[in-house]
Amino acid sequence: MMTRYSIETAYAFLHQKRNVYIHSQLDWQKDDIEYAIASYVDDMSQELYEAIADGRTDFLRNHLQFQTDITQAVNRLEQMLAL
Repeated sequence: MMTRYSIETAYAFLHQKRNVYIHSQLDWQKDDIEYAIASYVDDMSQELYEAIADGRTDFLRNHLQFQTDITQAVNRLEQMLAL
């Protein structure tokens, strides 16, 4: 089930991780963030994941797309909270 609380929690976690990720110069730190996010989305509400993933099963799990995906996820969650 997708609740406002689950949206707020996901937003807070992804927003914080995105900010560290985009400013990090350390490959190991970026890898750790990617792993943490992949683990997080494995356990998050499936309904919420589908709402932000736009039908992509590899959303937030693809190394080559990660920076774009996390920015997109934060923006979508922000829009959901504005409603």
